[in-house]
Amino acid sequence: MKATFFLGRVAGIRIGVHWSVLVIVLVLALGLAGRLPDAYPDRPPWQYWLTGLLGALVFLLSLLAHELSHALVARGNGVDVDGITLWLLGGIARLKSEAPTPAAEVRIAGVGPLVSLLLGVLFGFLAGVLAALYGAGLAVETLAWLAGINILLAVFNALPAAPLDGGRLLRALVWRKTGNPLRATAVATGAGRALGWVLIGVGLYLFLFGAVFSGLWLVVLGWFLIAMATAEGGQAKLRELLSGVPVRQAMGHAPVTVPASLTVAQFLAAPEYRYRHSAFPVVDAEQRPIGLVAVKTAVEVPDAHRSAPVTSVMIPIEDIPTPHPDDPLVRVLPALDTSPAHRALAVEDGRVVGVLTSSDISRVTTWLASSSSWRHRTF
Repeated sequence: MKATFFLGRVAGIRIGVHWSVLVIVLVLALGLAGRLPDAYPDRPPWQYWLTGLLGALVFLLSLLAHELSHALVARGNGVDVDGITLWLLGGIARLKSEAPTPAAEVRIAGVGPLVSLLLGVLFGFLAGVLAALYGAGLAVETLAWLAGINILLAVFNALPAAPLDGGRLLRALVWRKTGNPLRATAVATGAGRALGWVLIGVGLYLFLFGAVFSGLWLVVLGWFLIAMATAEGGQAKLRELLSGVPVRQAMGHAPVTVPASLTVAQFLAAPEYRYRHSAFPVVDAEQRPIGLVAVKTAVEVPDAHRSAPVTSVMIPIEDIPTPHPDDPLVRVLPALDTSPAHRALAVEDGRVVGVLTSSDISRVTTWLASSSSWRHRTF
């Protein structure tokens, strides 16, 4: 899920928002604003709408706190964080690697529902205090609504089904019992698909008996769980297939590099950069990698600005995975997926010795799968 625009950074973590957040803000605002007139009639309509909008925005901040807790605990357990994106069905904290141990998985996964539960209790406490001091009102109703929805979020996320936080906890438990993280992932993703079908079934039932919106929402949520669980299971099978394969065996060797001193015009005109690849490592005077430049990005630079250095249009090295050639290939996969270039630069002794792309992964995967299938049929 790619962010449509970025809000900034919190604790060094990039916070992005997908355009679909507008949908959930509108739905929540309508839901809250629609229930207020029944409890507090004779108020101006603008107060209901303003209260609904503010409540929806505060809930989005609650979602952000939920995902930030995952990201901060993950970083504290040695897992790099690419960023957080808020979207239609909540939020996603994009981790560049998996938890190193079952205990770390428990800490990373468990903190999210705990934060949502604590926020629910906090909002409930504030609602009680305001009600005692000033009596019932729109603010008290909104705080009570925020308390309920955060507690509901905590309970739902604690269900033992991937990709929910409870699914991560289930995976950690099975991983600890069996010592096999791949089997643990299979159990958690299987539970996720089962829960998804249950939600779709309940949603269709509600839809047929008149609860159209609630039914459709459960169907969408169930479909999302099935899709995410299936994708996660596929990634687990891919990691199993690639286990034991180093980066060196998949990467392209002896890559052509671009000196940082070149201008965009010189880069586009040089024959060695034509027709070979779509992106090239950029190196400094000591041949150390400092970034990656894509041909497409350089071509989009207007003619009047092509005298600028190629470094002005490159992706900085901080945003590109730089594994050692002997690192396990499976450890690079999460970072490769989240990299803006979908490439990794293999670095040895401070020099670029290879480039790893998604196509390289597909090529190795296809070969290993066909080789495994052949061995199975033969022996």
